Amino acid sequence: MILEALTETLKLLFIVFILMVVIEYLVLRFEKKIRRYITGNPFTQYLVASALGAIPGCIDAFFVVSLYTAGIVGFGALAAVMISTAGDEAFIMLAMIPDTALIIFGICFVLGIVGGFLADIFVKKFNLKLSKSCCVPVHKKEKVITLKHFVKEHVLGHIVKKHMPKLFLWLFFTLLVINWALANLELQSLLPKNYLWLLVFAAIVGIIPESGPHIMFVVLFSKGLIPFSVLLVNTISQDGHGLLPLLSHSIKDTIYLQVFTTLFALGVGIILFLLGV
Repeated sequence: MILEALTETLKLLFIVFILMVVIEYLVLRFEKKIRRYITGNPFTQYLVASALGAIPGCIDAFFVVSLYTAGIVGFGALAAVMISTAGDEAFIMLAMIPDTALIIFGICFVLGIVGGFLADIFVKKFNLKLSKSCCVPVHKKEKVITLKHFVKEHVLGHIVKKHMPKLFLWLFFTLLVINWALANLELQSLLPKNYLWLLVFAAIVGIIPESGPHIMFVVLFSKGLIPFSVLLVNTISQDGHGLLPLLSHSIKDTIYLQVFTTLFALGVGIILFLLGV
């Protein structure tokens, strides 16, 4: 179990590292253009983040989290990608329930945009104090960013030294705890029989940043044991591994995001319940 958690951690750490290097370089070279065409318009942030989230896999979520920590996009974009994404479970959905999967991806894309807009209202309404972004260090004396300077100061000095150790610890211990829980707890036996409570349960299980619990809902739906609405609510609520890098940046922001996406998923679930879907 330890080896499995370590292997998965190193795989995720490598992906996040590559994305952070790419974003660091892009911000250094094209910061004004990025802020003008993406950061400047909140709707563009929601649209781009939600579109990225609709792409199967967790890399899109990692990418938006990296943009958020760099201060390129705001909390609304972060919520948009997490609502829209189905994580790595999207591949399983495409394999087991392809027609339904495409419908869910389309719905989550639209809901991601709506959720991103509401998330920024949520932050202002409750006057939430978000953590400061980790700005890319710009050295005024360095007029031209050479490869040697970029590797030494930005990749090794900033990303590897400042971010990687903390990110490794968060990923490893989180995955270790989750893998233990999945191996020792029978989540299927915990499913409530009442439809409304099943929706609530689906939203709450989505908080777990791991594929196992969500796959359970995909399998149950494919066998006709749960309705479409329950699968949709769980998909909206869950973020896959995409949320883990945010933990190393800010526990507070992670909690805010989880609270919002869970409440948003519950809101969608209650509407579906009232409509009898």
